[in-house]
Amino acid sequence: MQADLSPVIAATAQWLTCAYPASGGALASALCEVQARQAVTVAALLRYPTPMDAALMGMAGPGGSARLDWITGSDGTPAADTDGHAWRTWVDEVVASWAACLLTDPELAAPAVAALTADGPTEATTPEFRRLLAPDERDRRAAALLRHPDLLAPVAELHRAQLLDRLGRGPALVA
Repeated sequence: MQADLSPVIAATAQWLTCAYPASGGALASALCEVQARQAVTVAALLRYPTPMDAALMGMAGPGGSARLDWITGSDGTPAADTDGHAWRTWVDEVVASWAACLLTDPELAAPAVAALTADGPTEATTPEFRRLLAPDERDRRAAALLRHPDLLAPVAELHRAQLLDRLGRGPALVA
């Protein structure tokens, strides 16, 4: 993973777990966070596939969470506590949308992970993203809100078409 993507991955995963929290205690929170981080990592690597892409994003900035906060109805950054919420400036809307697509549509997750390597998923790649690709019952219960298609639909639909195009699954063009 390119080191330049670490702040975007961390902030976007944190945004997802704040907007769609786990229920059921510390273990559920950890399982939910792992699933969010795996989906965001795949989405970020698809969105910024080269070091140059990551560097340009680092210079321009990822955009922040303001629109996502508005769409999900969260109150966003309280005016009195801007330092405590500075991480929100590192949230990438497209990466969050793509991660939401991967979390709610299992048929997109496998091709997305496969797209990370030229020859498809390697033995090292598949276990690294196991909780995204093949969540067990405990994972599903922990991330019930994070994987709920209806709840994530407003975020997922923002940039779903771009993800489908990136994966080569966009609508066929008719001549």
